[in-house]
Amino acid sequence: MSVPDTRVTRAFVELADTLVADFDLIDFLHGLALRCVELLGVDAAGLLLANTHGVLNVVGASGEQARLLELLQLQNQEGAAIDCYRQGRPIQCPDLRSAAQWPVFAPAAREAGFAAVAAVPMRLRENIVGAVNLFAEAAGEFGEDRLGVGQALADIATIGILHERTLRQHEVLVEQLQTALTSRITIEQAKGVLAERLGIGVEQAFVVLRLYARSHRRRLVDVATTVVERQPEGDDVVASYRG
Repeated sequence: MSVPDTRVTRAFVELADTLVADFDLIDFLHGLALRCVELLGVDAAGLLLANTHGVLNVVGASGEQARLLELLQLQNQEGAAIDCYRQGRPIQCPDLRSAAQWPVFAPAAREAGFAAVAAVPMRLRENIVGAVNLFAEAAGEFGEDRLGVGQALADIATIGILHERTLRQHEVLVEQLQTALTSRITIEQAKGVLAERLGIGVEQAFVVLRLYARSHRRRLVDVATTVVERQPEGDDVVASYRG
């Protein structure tokens, strides 16, 4: 089966459009599954995606049958998508009646009405993040044309996923840095308050603050806040030095 260039182009444009503002990962992956069915002439599609710890999860499917088959693969750790993810290359089985390597998945897929299956990896260079599963009701080879377009769709999806993860990690890092800067300001203020109240230098005041936090299993910034805000625990810090 050949895939019309105009439909492929339109699908890529639509997928690219979803990668901009307000990126919704789940909606994006569901759309990818539907596009695979529409463009590749398959009867169902499902997606497995690894989280940041490398654990696969079902994240998209064109229908309930495909979703259940993806779950079955995860539960039994066998099937086209599992092999595809592990090996990092396309996998196909033109006739599930001969798929002895999948003693649980193959019969379940046949019972669901599918006769052939293929999977393409979601990858960017050496980074494999998941697999796209393609199901066909008729037995037969999927062909290089269909698998090639399927791989291209999976590749653009992978770019979107990795971009989203990088952006999220960057936002977390920025938040952590801002928190660290805010904490540092509070600690500096607490050093000044302690230095004035105790008549000691700011370096010694920091030692007092740190020793109290460690001995009471408290975060340094939390103790510093009590000192700056003249809370009872802040008085305890002063008392611990004078005592």
